[in-house]
Amino acid sequence: MNQLTEQTFTFAAICQAASMVQQCSRTGIVEQEQLTIMLNSILITSPENTLAVYGGDINNLSAGLLLLIDYLGDGNKAKDPELTRYIVSLINLERKLAKKPKALAQLGERIEQTKRQLAHFDITNEVILASLASIYSDVISPLGPRIQVAGEIEILKQTINQHKVRSLLLAGIRATVLWRQVGGKRRQILFSRKKIVECAKNLLR
Repeated sequence: MNQLTEQTFTFAAICQAASMVQQCSRTGIVEQEQLTIMLNSILITSPENTLAVYGGDINNLSAGLLLLIDYLGDGNKAKDPELTRYIVSLINLERKLAKKPKALAQLGERIEQTKRQLAHFDITNEVILASLASIYSDVISPLGPRIQVAGEIEILKQTINQHKVRSLLLAGIRATVLWRQVGGKRRQILFSRKKIVECAKNLLR
């Protein structure tokens, strides 16, 4: 798999996580299968290859690839400013994380602790969600300006939805780490849009 392909689907994973944060905060509903894929991605820390983080199947990121085409494509549709804000915030937070060895070590330790809980609970169980949400709150959130999640107040008041939103933001950070590891850079989003969009279309085929 070439570098452009890896950069494209890891960026699609960032888009997918950001979109799921938006869905959850507005409706309280996220598709269970997609949630499982995203949560698993956080806990797969020694993959054989990049795609293995997402179950080894590009179809698991089809929603993100469609979003990416929409987001970077030349369509006349107005871009969603909220989604853009989430994506930019995730990229900025991950850059701060990359410069903090202590936070990275703490992140690794906390993820290992959560993995051990999987012996007793399913990945979408509230206990695991609470554990992942607390990793985001304790390790990632203090690194920079907090990501202000917009949505329905009544939905965001519910603890389970707060846990899902924070877990999905953590999945967004995981995707951003991968994107950077395969050579993803902010300037490519500006200057290689056409190439990335074309690659996403090919992956969907």
